[in-house]
Formats: sequence, C-alpha cells, structure tokens
Amino acid sequence: MPGSAIDHSHDNVIDIFTRKPLSELADNRIIRLAAELDGLEILYSNTENPNKLFSVKLLAWGLKMNGEVVGLVPWLDKLVACNEINDPLNGQWQGYYDEGVDELFFNAPMHKIVELETAAEYYDYQCDSEDEIIQEIPDSIGTHAALSPDGMNNIVLKEIVSWRLSYSGNIEAMLIDENKQAKTPVLPGDHCLYSADKCSDFRYFFQHNIANKIKNRDPDAMAAISILEDTS
Repeated sequence: MPGSAIDHSHDNVIDIFTRKPLSELADNRIIRLAAELDGLEILYSNTENPNKLFSVKLLAWGLKMNGEVVGLVPWLDKLVACNEINDPLNGQWQGYYDEGVDELFFNAPMHKIVELETAAEYYDYQCDSEDEIIQEIPDSIGTHAALSPDGMNNIVLKEIVSWRLSYSGNIEAMLIDENKQAKTPVLPGDHCLYSADKCSDFRYFFQHNIANKIKNRDPDAMAAISILEDTS
C-alpha cells in the first residue's frame, strides 16, 4: 500500500487537537478513494425525529492505512467516514443502504474493498511532501458548498467539481474560480479549481436536493438554514 510503515514508537505522542496518539491518526489516514457509482446511501437518525430514518447519498469509499474501508459523505463542513457520524442532534449513523434491493448493511461491499486494495497496491506512491496530490475524483452526487460572509444571512451556493486526496490523507472539495476558467466543462485537475477549505466564506456542504430547495427558498430548507445561522 502507499506510504511508509507506521512508526509505533510515537504511540505516546498525543495530537493536541484530536487528543489521539499520532500512530492512531496515521493508521486512520485515507490512502485511496473509490467513487460510489451505484447509488448506495447511508441511513442516519437524529434526536429531533426519533421515529424516522434519513438517507444521504454516498460520495465514495476510502481505504485507510490500517486496511479498513469506510464510506465517505460530505457532512456539515467536512468529508467524514460514515461510521464516525455520532452527533445526537445532527445525526447518528445507522448503516449503509442499498435501495435497489432494500438492504441495510454495515461493512463496505467486497467489490469496493477489492477495487481499493488492488489500486493501492498498483499505485504505490512515495511522496516528498505531505501536501502532494495523489488522487482526484469527480463529485457524482451534486454536492454544493455554501459560501457566506455574514453567518449564513446571505448565501452563495457553488457546485463541487471534484475531491482531491493528498498524501497526508486530507481530502479537499474543489470549486471553480470563474476568473481563471478558460473552458467548459471544467473537469477534475483543471487549473481554475481551488479548495473550499481555503475560502474564508465557506460554511457547509449540501447535497443537490437540499441545495435546490435553498435556491427555491423552500420553507423547511430555510428553517434549517436559520438553525445553522444560529449555531454559526
């Protein structure tokens, strides 16, 4: 697999932000992505609607350095592993869901595990910089970034074109800089793309159905935005 061996001599060194050992963070580093192209979803619940389950389209599957394969979804302002969603208010992961066969499951599909492990073995990257980009996949679920300079009072929604994985395991959502755009369509790798994380106005991710409701000033969507405005 890509990357050097984990040095477990640092097990006692704690990251000041996550409060986890550095060796554990290295084990959890994403080293390869595989886009989800068959419409699989996650199911989640929240305390506001205790008798309901909600679904979100999966963006991709990620292979960690420790060999674990996890589903990934844009969640609030980050791309997160589905099984790590555990916020009682905003959502708790309940499993993966295949609507086509009405099946709930809890582990990555075997064909995705094989795809990721095979690709990781083939693309054995050795990088000089943690920031070096090792993979870029297109966004296939219509993710939008909400940009706001004033705490969600005024919102601009921009489509995510792609997601870039760096050697460090960081994954960035890429937006179009219209001032640098020279051609259409804009494809992954285009020089006019920039990271949403590097935009000071970036606030949240929304999937396309919610983004369209916001554009149309849907009352329920706007009520949800007001909650986000209060929390931000």
